[in-house]
Amino acid sequence: MTAIDPDRTIVLERPPQLHFGIGTIARVGAFAAARPVARTLVIAAPVIRDRVADMALPGDVAIFDQVVNEPDLALLTAARAFADDYQPELIIGFGGGSVMDLAKLVAVLLGRSTPVEAIIGAGKAPPRRVALAQVPTTAGTGSEAGPRALLTDDATGAKLAIESGHMMADIAVIDPQLAVTVPPLVTAETGIDALAHCVEAFTNLRAHPAIDLYAREGIGLIGRYLRRAVEHGGDLEARAGMALAALYGGYCLGPVNTTGGHAVAYPLSTQHGIGHGRANAIIFPHMLAYNAPATGERTREIVQLLRLGDAEEKVCAATSGFCADLGIAMQLTAHGIEPAHIPAMAAEAAGIRRLLDNNPRPMTERDIAAIYHAAL
Repeated sequence: MTAIDPDRTIVLERPPQLHFGIGTIARVGAFAAARPVARTLVIAAPVIRDRVADMALPGDVAIFDQVVNEPDLALLTAARAFADDYQPELIIGFGGGSVMDLAKLVAVLLGRSTPVEAIIGAGKAPPRRVALAQVPTTAGTGSEAGPRALLTDDATGAKLAIESGHMMADIAVIDPQLAVTVPPLVTAETGIDALAHCVEAFTNLRAHPAIDLYAREGIGLIGRYLRRAVEHGGDLEARAGMALAALYGGYCLGPVNTTGGHAVAYPLSTQHGIGHGRANAIIFPHMLAYNAPATGERTREIVQLLRLGDAEEKVCAATSGFCADLGIAMQLTAHGIEPAHIPAMAAEAAGIRRLLDNNPRPMTERDIAAIYHAAL
């Protein structure tokens, strides 16, 4: 158990309303009708836009569905222009983490000329002038329940992190049935993203007992349900278990955050276009093994929660096998990354101090390069 430091403060933020369960998608329409809302903008993943009707939204509804997996400044500019022209009273993020992050940013910037560069960091976003709802359709980021958003700088490829209580949704609705049609590989990759959130919070220098309970439960749910959700997409118990695990991972992000795992994974996306969940999966086993000398007892607990037995001495092989058995190609070379790419990737990752400073074991640029070489 993490020692309790009475001098350390921690802030736990949650949406005022959170509905979880099969069929809860209709609660979004009830929320909108109660306000009441006349104009709603739904920022949606293209593959899910046909399900917008299931929310039973009142009044006029517009849909912005030009979302890509890794939203950048150009996409935010387009979404802001769409929203400013439409002038909604409610914005809904309906999709995965990228969609929900975009909805948060559009909501706080609606009707303002403020450049997004002015709100990068913590506590800089202005108050919202519009209601905000989040409806996840994948079980990965847990963004529906958090105050953070990530955006890619399309000029530099760097990840920009924005955090503000003003980006916390008024209502989050988690209906596991929405994930039934998510393809197996996407289910696997987003599930490992949720796992990375829980594990990195659990092994974090800033770990806290108030968050450990969510991290432990999230890891255990993933160990129990991820394979089932991948192999049997219509298994509603497995989908609900993974939705809850992703939510718990989201709870971990605000007060504790991630560590070197995400920092090392980011260049796979920014420099080589690998999706965030897949990037985290490839790096996850290597980072867990790298940190094991500093987090021995917790590493053992993670392996056991994942139902991998007593694989303490072979933690990298065991967890890599866990991911590979889900259908994820775990070698960087399978994704077009060669040894010549490693120096630039290591240099970028080594500069992400906001995450590396949370890591339980110090990491140099050389250490990061070694992890990439091991993952080739």
